[in-house]
Amino acid sequence: QVQVVESGGGLVQAGGSLRLSCTASGLTFDGKSMGWFRQAPGKGREGVSFITWNGVTDYLDSVKGRFTISKDNAKNTLYLQMNSLKPEDTAMYYCAADFMIGGNWRNSSRYRYWGQGTQVTVSS
Repeated sequence: QVQVVESGGGLVQAGGSLRLSCTASGLTFDGKSMGWFRQAPGKGREGVSFITWNGVTDYLDSVKGRFTISKDNAKNTLYLQMNSLKPEDTAMYYCAADFMIGGNWRNSSRYRYWGQGTQVTVSS
């Protein structure tokens, strides 16, 4: 049984940084494409960042230049480094594992496994 777990969220002032981590049991990240999503209260889930199995990355326009996604296959861990945080980045952040090839990475239905989320709150 696969279990995906996020960590690293918290409360930070605008302009600050956080690094989110995602690990899993029962699933090897090596060879898998993965993503980060977020959902703010009253809004839908949106794709924040994506990394292919061979390291190609993509980002939501509003986080480009501020967020960096990376994956350490040896540690079986996915990261999201978030710098210059803004109050509008406040949301629950989710790790999405094992992207199914053939769709748009921003489509949440294209991932086989999800974590429970980690809350990020940015105060102004």
